[in-house]
Amino acid sequence: MSSVCFYFQVHQPFRLRHYTVFDKSPSYFDEFKNASICRKVANKCYLPTNRLLLKLIRKFDGRFRIAFSVTGVLLEQFARYCPEVISTFDALAQTGCVEFMAETYYHSLSYLYSRSEFEAQIIKHSGMIEEMFGQTPRVFRNTELIYNNDLATTIESMDRFDGILAEGADHVLGDRNPNFVYRPPGCEKLKMLLKNYRLSDDIAFRFSNRHWKEFPLMADKFARWINNVNGNGQVINLFMDYETFGEHQWEDTGIFDFLSHLPQEVLKHPDNDFLTPSQVIDRYEPAGVVDMPHIVSWADTERDLSAWLGNAMQSNALHEVYRLERLIKEAANEHLAADWRRLQTSDHFYYMCTKYFADGDVHKYFNPYDSPYDSYINYMNVLNNLRRRCLSESESRKKAASAG
Repeated sequence: MSSVCFYFQVHQPFRLRHYTVFDKSPSYFDEFKNASICRKVANKCYLPTNRLLLKLIRKFDGRFRIAFSVTGVLLEQFARYCPEVISTFDALAQTGCVEFMAETYYHSLSYLYSRSEFEAQIIKHSGMIEEMFGQTPRVFRNTELIYNNDLATTIESMDRFDGILAEGADHVLGDRNPNFVYRPPGCEKLKMLLKNYRLSDDIAFRFSNRHWKEFPLMADKFARWINNVNGNGQVINLFMDYETFGEHQWEDTGIFDFLSHLPQEVLKHPDNDFLTPSQVIDRYEPAGVVDMPHIVSWADTERDLSAWLGNAMQSNALHEVYRLERLIKEAANEHLAADWRRLQTSDHFYYMCTKYFADGDVHKYFNPYDSPYDSYINYMNVLNNLRRRCLSESESRKKAASAG
């Protein structure tokens, strides 16, 4: 039997406005740009894809199942700019065929810098999912599938989750394949689901590539590739950005037509079905232990941290934003804390990436800056203002305490 597990990452950051060294305003985020991008992607991707998925779930009487992780920062933007998207996600949740997973609320790299902040963001995100969609997340995925053994141990120690997602990187798996459930070393409860990056990327990246030898990719052909796993795997984990549908792959590429026909083609084989991550975990026992002592992500061919920590600007910006943690928490000011946490979103550091800038590839997608250096300067101007606000707040609190 081959189970297909579809998982979609749904995320957009709060982008910063142009902020100079002379700026003193505590308003850091570009409301107009964030609203326009959110509405644009909602109309091209989120709304049409949600409606199509809802139609497919009903058509196949619940046999078609999917999973999402929707970041807290995007849910905030939906509520502010296009609440109809939340309604469609809620309709999907009500079917019982859609699972919402946990991640860091702010899509941050906090796991690398502050375990207390990391856990706080997970709890905040899980609370929002419970409140909005009536689900208690059972499976965790870290920002950009950043993963190692220590992360799995940390997640298991939280005693909230049964499963965790990771990249099925060749250099880790060796001669094994990602189409089985595995166990992280040292974990007694947690099960690991690994992305089948070849089949996932066929949809997410190669679908509209006319130079690809498999172009055009039709649903029946893709279903045959899935059928080939029968006898050599338990589950095919198709993990990708949700913007694949309608945004990265535009409607005129045929991506929606492909998606609309895929469940029928997959379910033609009597041994195939669709499961959510929790259902996969409940059905299948681990086929072994996968040891990942070093950090792996789903970014780029390197599958490492270089997209966010590949140069001195990124390293400095990340170091400085987490240096503020003590001041932020001492200030006990919810507005300062909210700004600080939004500044942790990984996209800010991705915009500072220099390794792709010259070739104009997809890594500049939705990038509001002309260069990585502009991104760094703008970010540090904002961060310096936030630091001054923190120091001013701390000074005010000390004066108030001494006067009392």
